[in-house]
Amino acid sequence: MAKINLSKYPTVAPKNLSKEKIKKETKELVKKIGELEKIIYAERKHSVLIILQGMDASGKDGAARNVFANCNALSLDSYCFRKPTEEEFSHDFLWRVHKQTPAKGHTKIFIRSHYEDILIQAVHGWIDADRVRKRMDAINAFEELIQFDNNTTILKFYLHISPERQLEKLEERKVNPEKHWKYNPQDFEERKLWDKYMERYEYAFNNSTIPWHIIPCDQRWYRDYCIAKIVLERLKSLKPKFPPLKDE
Repeated sequence: MAKINLSKYPTVAPKNLSKEKIKKETKELVKKIGELEKIIYAERKHSVLIILQGMDASGKDGAARNVFANCNALSLDSYCFRKPTEEEFSHDFLWRVHKQTPAKGHTKIFIRSHYEDILIQAVHGWIDADRVRKRMDAINAFEELIQFDNNTTILKFYLHISPERQLEKLEERKVNPEKHWKYNPQDFEERKLWDKYMERYEYAFNNSTIPWHIIPCDQRWYRDYCIAKIVLERLKSLKPKFPPLKDE
């Protein structure tokens, strides 16, 4: 498989694509995802793990909200991985992750994920190259374990935003009262490390056993369409069926 170089991937939709047509198609995809997710919940044979990674303001929350809008509230859950707590720091880096993985029949969305432990920590030099490599090996083993041992379908998405679009979205948080709660001055400091983050992301992508999907996300409507299309295709491949009536 060819190496992923993020500079070669677009952050925008193809030219001449109809926004209204794509939004209409996305609505249908989201509806079908909801229908299949309900069957998966009833069948209880598979679990689904969605991993959303991306730079600040790439739209991880919005993608989760829009693509899975029609899913069953009983079987869909999300978790955002932030700075580890003192207790979490006292364990291995995957300790806090494993207990968040989905049970059979359930779908879990990771908004950020265990990959933070080879991204931000490596960018800031908190761990060395040897620890990064060993953690990458552990991540692959962990994902293979839950895939094999719990029938977990893992879909990994990198929300690919341009530096220019990211700056627009970050500045919007300062001037839009409805987004003030998202504003964090540290986001502007992290922007200065953009090239280092791209290098670390590419390392993760190119050393992952389970492949990543690179999603253009300068335009939110196209981001949602791309993710929804991939999710629906994968859920269909599971061929879930409602269980038959049990004998008394």
